[in-house]
Amino acid sequence: MTTTPAAATPVARGTRLPRKARRTQLLVAAQAVFVEHGYHAAAMDEIADRAGVSKPVLYQHFPSKLELYLALIDQQAEQLVARVREALSSTTDNRLRVAASVLAYFDFVDGEGPDRGAFRLVFESDLRNDPAVRERVERMSQACVDAISETIAHDTGYRAEEAQLLSFGLSGLMEVSARWWLSSPDRIPKERAVELLMGLAWRGISGSPRTA
Repeated sequence: MTTTPAAATPVARGTRLPRKARRTQLLVAAQAVFVEHGYHAAAMDEIADRAGVSKPVLYQHFPSKLELYLALIDQQAEQLVARVREALSSTTDNRLRVAASVLAYFDFVDGEGPDRGAFRLVFESDLRNDPAVRERVERMSQACVDAISETIAHDTGYRAEEAQLLSFGLSGLMEVSARWWLSSPDRIPKERAVELLMGLAWRGISGSPRTA
């Protein structure tokens, strides 16, 4: 099962933590600030205050706001790719694979707890024109497309470039639909939304030729 970082437990200033634990604490605090304010309006002072550390401690782990933001994008991208791969490997029934893949995108967008709204760091960043951010987002998207296309190519016999095109269409359908669903003022239950999208995707992909 895919896991997400737990919410940071408030720690008194001056308390020493192992480096990994401190990094996790800083990332949780930074994610909350970036989600609330966006990259440009987020302040390192507020992030440090949320984490209960001094700015020098924050800069020891992340020398710049951009490096901190990139670390969060990497974290969220890894989660989505892991969700998609887990969905594809969860069954050998292709219809259920499609349903699980749709749900993976919906669950990612509909994050809970400290991950509420974190998908925006990847899909709706106000820093998408930065080369480092764009490269990470494109790499994540390609990883998801590759995972889906491997399954399509294996099960249909399509050439790699054909399977890639179909995979790109499917992943785009799932991402855009999940984001629209979350912002819809008349949002239907997630289970029903997944069912509808799964039906649409399956009616298309199920007609593809099967390998012997």
